[in-house]
Amino acid sequence: MTEVEKVESNSSVKGGVAELIALRSPSDNSLILIGTLFIFILLIQFFGLGLGENLVIITLLIVSTALLILSADFFVVGAKCVARHLGIAEVVIGLTIVSIGTSLPEIMVTGTAAMKANSSISTVDDLEILSDLAIGNIYGSILVQITLILGIVVLYRPLEVRPSWLGRDGLLMVLSVLLFTLLLLTGGELSRVEGAGLSLLYILYIGYLLKNRNKIRSEEGELVENIRGGVSWSLNASAIMIIVGLSMAIYASNNLIDSVLRLGESLNLDKGSMGAIMGTSVSAVGTSLPELTVALLCVRKSQGVAIGALIGSNITDPLLSVGIAATIHPLAISEGAYIITTAIIMPMTILGIITCTILMWTDFKFNRIEGGMMIIYYLIFLTALILEQLGKLPI
Repeated sequence: MTEVEKVESNSSVKGGVAELIALRSPSDNSLILIGTLFIFILLIQFFGLGLGENLVIITLLIVSTALLILSADFFVVGAKCVARHLGIAEVVIGLTIVSIGTSLPEIMVTGTAAMKANSSISTVDDLEILSDLAIGNIYGSILVQITLILGIVVLYRPLEVRPSWLGRDGLLMVLSVLLFTLLLLTGGELSRVEGAGLSLLYILYIGYLLKNRNKIRSEEGELVENIRGGVSWSLNASAIMIIVGLSMAIYASNNLIDSVLRLGESLNLDKGSMGAIMGTSVSAVGTSLPELTVALLCVRKSQGVAIGALIGSNITDPLLSVGIAATIHPLAISEGAYIITTAIIMPMTILGIITCTILMWTDFKFNRIEGGMMIIYYLIFLTALILEQLGKLPI
C-alpha cells in the first residue's frame, strides 16, 4: 500500500462529536487529556501552595508545556479536517497547516508574550522581560532544533539529505535568521512594519511551495500527511477541536510564560537578562518538542523529511512567529539582556545553523559523529549561559 493509499484509508474512518468525547469508537482521548491537564493546572494553582514554591513552579511548567503541545496538535487536526471539508488538496494541507502546526507552540509563546507586553497593566520592567523572552524563545528554538533535536534524531538513525531540497529550504533558513537578526539590531527594535514584512515573506514562501506542490509532494506532503493522518472528523467535531485547541493553547501559553519567569526568579537570575536566558533555554526546549516528535516519526522512513521538519520550523520561527509577535507589539532587546543576547545567543545561533548547513552540504548526509557534535555544541551554549550568570565569562 502506498503512502497516499494509507492516508486515504486513514481518512475514510469517520468521527463525530460523540467519538471526539470518547463516547464510542473510534474515540480520540485528546479532548479528555486536555481537560484533565486543564483541571490539574487549576488545582495546582489553587491548592498547591503547601507543596513548596519550586515544586509548584516546575509542575506548572511541565503540565503547561504538555497542555500547549497537545492543544496545538488538537487545533491542527481540526483545521486539517475543516480544510478537507472545503475540498482543499491533501498536499496543500501538508505544506501549510501541518508545517505551521509544529511551530504553533513558538507562535503562541512569542505572540502571548507580545500581548502581555502590549497590556496596559504592564510595567516597563515587564515589557522588557517579556520582549526578551519572546526574542530568546525564537533564537533558542532555532538553536535547540538544529543542534540538540537534530543530534538526537541522527544518533537514532543517520540521514541523507536531498541536494535540491537543501538548496531551497536550507539556504532560506540561514537567510531568515540573518534577516531577523539584522532588523533586530538596526533601529533599536523590530517594529510593527518590519514584523508585518517578515510575515509577508513567509506567506510568499508558502505561496512558492504551493505553486511547486507537485514537485515537492513526493518529498514532503505524502509522508507528513501519513504521520498526521487519522480519523476524518465531522465539521462539528472539527469546529470543537479548533475552538478548544486554540483556547487551551492560549491558556497554556500564559501559564508557561508565568512559570518560566517565576522559575527564573527562584533561580535568582539577573532580572535584566532573565527573560533572554529563560526564553532561550527552558521555554525553547519545551516549545520545540513537537519538532522532535515529528522528526523521530519521519526518520523511521529514512527520509530527509526529518531534517526538513526542523529546518521548515526554523523558517517559520524567524519569519512568521516573530512577525506576528512584532505586529502585536514591537520587540526590542533590553539593556540588561543586550550583552548576553548579542555576545552569546545571536552569534552561537547563527554559527550553529551555518555549521549544520555546511555539514549537510558536504556529502549530503548527516552521520552520528556530526549529530554528536551538534549536541555538544548545544551543551557548550548552555555552559556559556551559566558562566555568564556567574560572571566568569570575559564579556
